[in-house]
Amino acid sequence: MFAENKVVDPSGMVVTSEGGALVCLHGRIDIDSAPALRERLLALLHSPHPNVVSIDLSAVNHLDGSGVATLIDVLRTARASKTELRLRGLHNQLLRLFEATGILSLFNGSSRTQSGPEAE
Repeated sequence: MFAENKVVDPSGMVVTSEGGALVCLHGRIDIDSAPALRERLLALLHSPHPNVVSIDLSAVNHLDGSGVATLIDVLRTARASKTELRLRGLHNQLLRLFEATGILSLFNGSSRTQSGPEAE
């Protein structure tokens, strides 16, 4: 999906191609980092926006409430612009957090498509 005509953001965080973007996040998403992440993701959605944005969380080792709120805010904007927002790479800790809060299904519909390799 992201192999043809790909453009890699200088920060290494975003890879885009025709109709899609992959955002690879790492480290902590918390009250300190969430505002900058929100700005970055919203800018991606407001640019000639892709049809699908996949957010890879496999290298995220901490996500607090402000990080979750940021993802939900970005999801709302994505839906308004008719962009599908998908989560990928939800490992055990993050998967449990998203399931416990009941918001996992807001992103791609089911936990089965969230964490496995088929989430691409």
